[in-house]
Amino acid sequence: MFNIDFNKIPSLLSFDLNDPLLFSSSLFLFLFFFLLIFYRLFANSKNASILLLITFSLYFYYKVSGLFFLLLIFNAIANFYFGKWMWNAAGQVQKRGILILSLVFNLGVLGYFKYMNFFLEFASNIHGGSFDSIDIILPIGISFYTFKSLSYIIDIYLETIRPTNSFRDFSLFVFFFPNILAGPIDRASKFLPQIERDYHITRNDIAMGLMLIMMGLVKKIMIADYIGLNFIDRVFEVPLRFTGVENLFAVYGYTLQLYCDFSGYTDIAIGISLLLGFKLMENFNYPFKAKSISNFWRRWHISLSTWLLDYVFRPLQISFRYLGIVGNVASLIITFVLIGFWHGGSWAFIIWGLLHGVYMSVGLITSRPKLNIYKKLKLTNTRLLGFGQIFLTFNLVAFSFLFFRADSFKTATNILHQILFFFKPEVFLQFAVGYTPTFFLLVFGFLFHFLPSSLFDRSVIILEKTPFVIQALLLSIVIWIVLQVQYADLQPFIYFQF
Repeated sequence: MFNIDFNKIPSLLSFDLNDPLLFSSSLFLFLFFFLLIFYRLFANSKNASILLLITFSLYFYYKVSGLFFLLLIFNAIANFYFGKWMWNAAGQVQKRGILILSLVFNLGVLGYFKYMNFFLEFASNIHGGSFDSIDIILPIGISFYTFKSLSYIIDIYLETIRPTNSFRDFSLFVFFFPNILAGPIDRASKFLPQIERDYHITRNDIAMGLMLIMMGLVKKIMIADYIGLNFIDRVFEVPLRFTGVENLFAVYGYTLQLYCDFSGYTDIAIGISLLLGFKLMENFNYPFKAKSISNFWRRWHISLSTWLLDYVFRPLQISFRYLGIVGNVASLIITFVLIGFWHGGSWAFIIWGLLHGVYMSVGLITSRPKLNIYKKLKLTNTRLLGFGQIFLTFNLVAFSFLFFRADSFKTATNILHQILFFFKPEVFLQFAVGYTPTFFLLVFGFLFHFLPSSLFDRSVIILEKTPFVIQALLLSIVIWIVLQVQYADLQPFIYFQF
């Protein structure tokens, strides 16, 4: 009845560099289904349920990164004891020494895997020598779990939390599979207390979790993967073959693709966590509705922006307080350059971060004059002003993502050249007809994003009231529809490379 080749099972369950375990894959859905069953069976045994999650999380990371799961374990052991040693330190000097040691360890490991070639190439260029890059494999998710561990250590140093005495609990915080690869970068102060609570999920949690998973799959596979493979990648590969209209749509499209890809991962991660009884922090809040760059960063990659706000910007702001607004500008520029550098050892990311630092600085300096102008023109709180602010903010963001996506500065300048000097507006209809599915998904993606947020809340309430059988059927239908639209093999999430 069932034609199963059992000889293929070991290879299917083993690490394959070319076939990582993705949330959107059938293997993950199969494994997660059985995880939910056993997790529910062990719900009355706290130790058994947590050990099950730790085991599954380690296997999940092994299936994605191979033997780098050993590095993940080493990270957890080291930071667990750094936290205990720091809390029991004899004095402030010893405490600060342990903090420095932990920073050297965490940033040193991250720096070796992520930035070694960048620094070596930079040093080689300074001395005018040639450079051959070292073959270093970047462990997926290392930036995310490193920052999770660092927040734990820094919070202990600041005495805002006490270190946990349970290595089991701390391991689950570091290993937790939904957010280990691409966030959100959760805080130990929010996550660890959830481990001690009894397993309890409400119908609202289930409905919210399923809704987020369905939305995440639609964003990732239906929108991000399709428009990326069928249009955006082609334009960015050879922009001079396309008119300015097509290049502009590629820039706008990539902004949407990146959002749908990254927020799609976050939606699925938060949804999966809810089904397991855990609440992760919000990471996206309709960022294209932002009316300023500062507002954009309160809506985009919230876990990273708040991390750097708490641990970088505010300490810098305090240190530079004697410089007034100059100190605030310097703090902003440094923080956003670090945000760019966090994404990888590339000048493109640094330029992207610097652009946002400049945006934020200009916004800070001009905030009061702008308010006075709006008052004189009687534009304060008007829809016209709001639309103009959203339009300007989105275009500034899209312009910055041009450098984020382009494989070289020359590619970015070629795209700008086509937009400015070879626009050809008459090509718009040809683009809409020639790339009909892509054009439809671009329009659908942006319209979907700008729908009132209350619509999502109402949908969750409706789903909450439906029987579980109908919920399961709806999830199956969404998965089936998404797979029909899928253009090629499942594409890894963009933020896996960071």
